[in-house]
Amino acid sequence: MSILDTPIARLDGTAATLGEITGGKPALLVNVASKCGLTPQYTGLEALQEQYGERGFTVVGLPCNQFGGQEPGTSEEIQEFCSATYGVTFPMTEKIEVNGEGRHPLYAELTPVANEKGEAGDIAWNFEKFLVDGSGAVVARFSPGVEPQDPSVVAAVEGLLG
Repeated sequence: MSILDTPIARLDGTAATLGEITGGKPALLVNVASKCGLTPQYTGLEALQEQYGERGFTVVGLPCNQFGGQEPGTSEEIQEFCSATYGVTFPMTEKIEVNGEGRHPLYAELTPVANEKGEAGDIAWNFEKFLVDGSGAVVARFSPGVEPQDPSVVAAVEGLLG
């Protein structure tokens, strides 16, 4: 089973799989939060979406409230904030947990992958990024402090798109 087969609802609550949300395209999966010091990364994430979306790439935002309660909003509030504040056009999922006993099955598959520092395991903070190819294989993991426009992220995305 591919991680693309993992059930995860869209932000509006409609049932889906990760593959339905990504459209089977290479994707950057990011646990996001609206009230975090890293929240301005939404700008860079949307820039990646705009730059590479037509080439078969998508960003997917996965709201999470596990780090300092920095995503307290309802789905409607999250959608409004992302759209009005950052012009987000990429797909977003339901609010999930990425660590602990309530960890979403998707993150059970993602967390064994090591980041650019060689560190695997639990998600460190909001805005940790996982790059997956069109078949769902995880090809890279980036720490929360790595900006979406960082050359290492851009090179990894471009490498998937050919």
